[in-house]
Amino acid sequence: MAVGVFDLFSVGIGPSSSHTVGPMRAAAVFAEELKGSGSLDKVAGLRVDLYGSLAATGHGHGTMTAILLGLEGFHPEKILPAEVEERLAAIAETGTLQLAGSVPLPYGVKDMVLRPLTVLPRHTNGMTFTVSDKEDEVLHKATFFSVGGGFIVREGEEDAALKELDESKKELPLPFRTAAELLGRCQSKGLSIGEIMFVNERASRTEQEIREGLLHIYSVMEECVATSLKREGLLPGGLKVRRRAPDWRERLDKEDKDRDPKYWQEWVNLIALAVNEENASGGRVVTAPTNGAAGIIPAVLYYALHFAPGMDKATQEDRDDVVVKFLLTAGAIGVLYKEQASISGAEVGCQGEVGSASSMAAGALAEVMGGTPQQVENAAEIAMEHNLGLTCDPIGGLVQVPCIERNAIAAAKAINAAKMALWGDGTHRVSLDEVIVTMRETGRDMSSKYKETAMGGLAVNVVEC
Repeated sequence: MAVGVFDLFSVGIGPSSSHTVGPMRAAAVFAEELKGSGSLDKVAGLRVDLYGSLAATGHGHGTMTAILLGLEGFHPEKILPAEVEERLAAIAETGTLQLAGSVPLPYGVKDMVLRPLTVLPRHTNGMTFTVSDKEDEVLHKATFFSVGGGFIVREGEEDAALKELDESKKELPLPFRTAAELLGRCQSKGLSIGEIMFVNERASRTEQEIREGLLHIYSVMEECVATSLKREGLLPGGLKVRRRAPDWRERLDKEDKDRDPKYWQEWVNLIALAVNEENASGGRVVTAPTNGAAGIIPAVLYYALHFAPGMDKATQEDRDDVVVKFLLTAGAIGVLYKEQASISGAEVGCQGEVGSASSMAAGALAEVMGGTPQQVENAAEIAMEHNLGLTCDPIGGLVQVPCIERNAIAAAKAINAAKMALWGDGTHRVSLDEVIVTMRETGRDMSSKYKETAMGGLAVNVVEC
């Protein structure tokens, strides 16, 4: 299907969309196929091979445990944090996996085969699942690629998937692949960027379903913040990174009881930190468009709801309208990155994750603040232009340093980009399309050491303990 707003914003668990959500989704698909084949009761052996970035940083990203949960039949958008803890504790204690929820197999994290130096042709995030019977005859085997944002592609079906994608676009009332096409649609129809996205979403959902779905997405973002603010102490994983969001909130409650506009950046920082600390904890988050960049859009949306002009007098319905418009516009810009480049840190570096999210947030903020389509496109362009070349080298393979602070910095950058664009008339020298293509080419040229492999940058220059 054509990429839509609910593909770019989906509920999952941390800490990574490409290394946690995608692998869990792939494993769950494999388990369902096995169950449907009628061969499940014949299974006597299981093998999981992880390649490239999944193998190199899988432990820190929770890849192996996510796969175990997926093989048991759990899906990232449905599983709750309590279920995650319960099942992983049971597997660790018994050493037994419940394949597809019904067949016990002695299997755990230590049994997975890691091949960090082997990169499969399609994508660095590759994984192969194989099950066999008592005679070691293969019953079912499949290779998947986690291509960013929780999206997965099956080996051998890449061309078919692209063909299906192209066909599904023909069903959209106002399809677009580039920003130039998107602006052309806006001009010919007299609609905003968010409204173009809304028209396309209506091809598969009712207006009420779209509105309710987007408000649910935002409610999960709010719940993520609330949960994070209740946690204290250190983040898991061994880096001994201290949670800052709870103390930050306590200080803001004392210093800024009346929401003085001069504190806007502290509040934006708080939301970004809270979301990404919860993500680092393996909590429930919204991929926006990835887990590693999950705090940017909620933080900028918080700014829109609390510090944008006129919001102090807004009704709840007005605020809901802002949420829907914001997410639709951000989704439209996200489509451009999925279509023309990548949102996978393991493929193009962090510019594809944090950069894309900052660009999406900047454009969305410009729209809800009254920007024209040209100003919205300009805001998105400014944000990405100044994230070009951003590497992905988290210490210890954990989505903590530099990821958490990076979200807060990128959120402020998005707000500044929107303000800069709104002070202009929409005309500018560099187009969003040119920046997106540049990001793609920069990612292609970037050394693999700086693309989520734990082989360069901070990952090797900072002592983990």
